Amino acid sequence: MSAVLWRRHHADVAVGVVDVGSNTVRLQVMRGSELLLSRREMMRLGADVERAGHIPPAKLAEVAGVVADFAASARAAGAAQLEILITSPGRQADNGEELLAALAEAGRCEARVLSAVEEGRLAFLGALETVVPPARRTVAVVDVGGGSAQVVVGSKREGARWVRSIDLGSQRLASRSLPGDPPGEPAIAAAFTEVERLLVDFAPPRPRAAFVVGGSARALKRVVGNRLDADTLSEALGILGSTTGAELVEHYGVDPERVRTLGAGAVILTALQRRLGVPLKVVRGGVREGALSELSRRRHAA
Repeated sequence: MSAVLWRRHHADVAVGVVDVGSNTVRLQVMRGSELLLSRREMMRLGADVERAGHIPPAKLAEVAGVVADFAASARAAGAAQLEILITSPGRQADNGEELLAALAEAGRCEARVLSAVEEGRLAFLGALETVVPPARRTVAVVDVGGGSAQVVVGSKREGARWVRSIDLGSQRLASRSLPGDPPGEPAIAAAFTEVERLLVDFAPPRPRAAFVVGGSARALKRVVGNRLDADTLSEALGILGSTTGAELVEHYGVDPERVRTLGAGAVILTALQRRLGVPLKVVRGGVREGALSELSRRRHAA
């Protein structure tokens, strides 16, 4: 095969990723830069892990059914290669290995539990697929999920150089500290105490710029815009602490499935932004985009 035909062949190959997180299960299928299919199902696996330490049999069966449906949809959309990535539920649940086996069987493809470092590295790669900072500029990528949060510092040229994770995300923090609707100022303060406890000795290198990905950041964008600095995050916490979920949906267009955990996500992002010392810019991209990029590169190298 000539070099031109080889490039055309690989450029036309679609790849897919099923991302099994603490809040949602998401499917994304891409052909090059073209999005072929995107689906989402809210499963709240992290709530089960936080409450019971494991994922109950009924929920295991439910999430396996969702993954089987997503895998069939991906193949129908033309995905030549499909991968299942399990993030914090696989690391935190006592029966994480059972979850892994069930989803691999349901999807009939490779499945793996990402370490916190792998999750952060893929989020960094995925974010930098959608923004183009100067190659040598030191940037940070923050990814707050339902069960954990990652901060990665590096550059486009050198990749991720500093990766840290805290074992707390918006779903887990909301379950522990923010049960009210609205949460109220005392609960927000208690949530900050819980986050700060996990950030002792958390000292990232100072980046020139910082980007934030994930559902909490995208929802906060609806409330205060895509630049999350000290002032806008303080404003967001004031709104979220005193506004009911129904009002957030009506007045700001927040996804109804996101409102319960949004205050917790804002608390975590505020604590991390303070340590980075630069505003966070909300961007698309993240773990799925990073994984899709790697899948494509592996196919091209084959």
